[in-house]
Amino acid sequence: MISPDDKKKVADAIREMSDSMLRIDAEKELMKDIVEVTNEKYEVDKKAFRKLATIYHKQNMEEQRTQSSEVFELYEELFK
Repeated sequence: MISPDDKKKVADAIREMSDSMLRIDAEKELMKDIVEVTNEKYEVDKKAFRKLATIYHKQNMEEQRTQSSEVFELYEELFK
């Protein structure tokens, strides 16, 4: 059986987790708004913008370039 002290600790952990989820939800909403505004103001494709932001965030352009190249090469090999 869980002790009263441990119950409080678990409940506090759940509250902390919920607070974190609220922050995540707010950040997701902000990201969605950024994509929407950028699309409306500058006509940047939403999907491309998200992909560019992810590449920038992860700093993995060369990795993405290699993966894309490999995918296109395989596609051409399969469907030529």
